[in-house]
Amino acid sequence: MIDRAGLADFLRRRRETLRPSDVGLPAGARRRTPGLRREEVAQLAGVSTDHYTRLERARGSAPSQSVVASIARALRCDLDERDHLFHLTGFPPPPRIAGGHVRPGLIALATRLGEIPVSICSDLGEILWSNTLFETLSGLGETRENRAQNLIWRWFTDPPTTRLFPREDWARLSAAHVSDLRATYARRGADEDVAALVRDLLAASVEFRELWDRHEVAVRREDRKDIQHPELGLICLRCEVLRTPEEDVQMLAFFPVEGTDAAEKLALLQVIGTQDFTAAR
Repeated sequence: MIDRAGLADFLRRRRETLRPSDVGLPAGARRRTPGLRREEVAQLAGVSTDHYTRLERARGSAPSQSVVASIARALRCDLDERDHLFHLTGFPPPPRIAGGHVRPGLIALATRLGEIPVSICSDLGEILWSNTLFETLSGLGETRENRAQNLIWRWFTDPPTTRLFPREDWARLSAAHVSDLRATYARRGADEDVAALVRDLLAASVEFRELWDRHEVAVRREDRKDIQHPELGLICLRCEVLRTPEEDVQMLAFFPVEGTDAAEKLALLQVIGTQDFTAAR
């Protein structure tokens, strides 16, 4: 249900905080009131001045979702303000999509977890940022060519990737990759990046096609990831998935499993890095 009084108050107060230069308009003659004029907001939003004025006066017909979105853009609302505007008009806010952007604060948090492997990924499995320990453990460097940094793509198309994990875990991890991607596809399957990845995986992998046809959906929030390191042996890790409000960026933090020697092996891996053990011996 629309909150007419709240909507009118928010629109007026938001309009009064903006200057013409904030929205690309000339300052013009001296203004009697602060901020933009109602007709200027209406022009920027592509709606009639009468309709917008009635909204500010808590009168008239309720706006459509497209009009709400246009007014939010005209008033230069950030995501929180945009969502608030949708709530005031009685509509659910649109999904938040970061589009691959990683907030500096999230990277700052990740850098403080230097004793464990950490990566920041998109909801399609694309690595957007990772620390040195994650790169050492996974063998993934800084290359951004094609889909070399996409964990799901590599799992189903690059056989050496699976050899990092014990064979008895392959089926479970494959199913987890696909069910999580299904959840992403349900949220934003109309987006070209999502549709293209699914389409290419269906063409490239028989295993992926068979799992995709099951239509199993499960958002991954935690998992067990045992890594078979070529020199240090089995490293037992617990993966915690920390999702952002936008839902299309997530931080993966790999903690040692209690009661195992994983912590000692990660500490050793920090020291030795990627040096060649065979040559050293």
